[in-house]
Amino acid sequence: MPTPTSASTSAISGSRAQILDLEVKDAQLIFKTVWEALEEEISHENLRFPKEIILLGGAPGSGKGTHTKFIMAARGFTCPPIVVSELLTTPAAEKIKEQGGMVGDKEVVGILLRKLLEEDFRDGAILDGFPRTHVQVECLKLLVDKINQLHNEFASTHLAINFRRPTIHAMVLFVSEHTSIERQIKRGNEITAHNEEVDETGVGRLVDQRATDLTRGAAGHRYRVFKEKTWDALNSLKELYHYHFINAEGPIEEVEENILKELQYQSSLELETRTYDRLRPLPLAEEITLHARQELVKRIDSYELEHTELFKQTVEIIRTKFVPIITRHALSGRAHVNSENPLFEDPLAIAMLIDIFSERGFHAVVDKHIREVPERVDLETGLILTRTKFIYRIQIHFKGSEIRRG
Repeated sequence: MPTPTSASTSAISGSRAQILDLEVKDAQLIFKTVWEALEEEISHENLRFPKEIILLGGAPGSGKGTHTKFIMAARGFTCPPIVVSELLTTPAAEKIKEQGGMVGDKEVVGILLRKLLEEDFRDGAILDGFPRTHVQVECLKLLVDKINQLHNEFASTHLAINFRRPTIHAMVLFVSEHTSIERQIKRGNEITAHNEEVDETGVGRLVDQRATDLTRGAAGHRYRVFKEKTWDALNSLKELYHYHFINAEGPIEEVEENILKELQYQSSLELETRTYDRLRPLPLAEEITLHARQELVKRIDSYELEHTELFKQTVEIIRTKFVPIITRHALSGRAHVNSENPLFEDPLAIAMLIDIFSERGFHAVVDKHIREVPERVDLETGLILTRTKFIYRIQIHFKGSEIRRG
């Protein structure tokens, strides 16, 4: 095979640049047409898009449908996913899909933007199967730009909450061609068996069958269409948004664990700048708990070495007064103890009590109540003389017994 010359390489690069330039211009035209139609149809101030958008893409058989519910739970979404292929139900679109091809970008973008404007998706939406082409990627960029413009425009108005700055996640599930084909054929066989049983028994509902799930040739063609036309488009998202590449070859539990790690909440990325700056002085829970065990051990050792007598008395009160009550509540995992012991008038004794319970695997909460108790009446003045009484109410929580009660 002849080696390409520098001139031929330059020509190829130039050709690719021309194609990319045409795609960008095509995307700008498509988006401009769709956006102007939306503004005319529903008005400028009603162009309210989701705060968070998860772009879920992947090879055929990679498990997008399987993992969608898990992703929704991880992000707290209650709205159903937007499955782009299900939005495109025109006869022409169906014919293209049956052949393993893809529907035109203008139709996809127009239908999708209208769907995103529905009120159910204000807090967040999962887009299953978008974007699939470079033109769709460009349209997505233009959409995010428009949403940011709307955010800036309405930031100081009473409508600001409807135009929050968007957070975009691109999540790509990937499997090999062999795995993809095997899963497509398995899905096809399962749907065929299900539909045959429904036909025979009249029980249940028929499930739509993909023509590409019926033969290895069609399944392989569908995978290659993904690799040739969609993979590069999805891969380009890593330069634009929060990008998550998930190896979806393994068991469901393993894939979901990977997804959860990728989608861990990051306030600096998702909150508005003003909101984040307001919360930043407050520590994160993991920052407090990171060395909590080591600090607990250090404190308890210091009690023994530096406050021996007080520590000894606190341990003895817990042993004689608290443990019997806790033992009686072993099934419930919760005990309440009231104490008037003057030992607890020393704040350090209360700190010791809480730390001792923590070290032993309990969680203790102490409330101090002050009560004035009548002692006698001054017969000359008629005044009621009282004394101050301190009551320490201690709640102890722990893992209760797992014995089942019938």
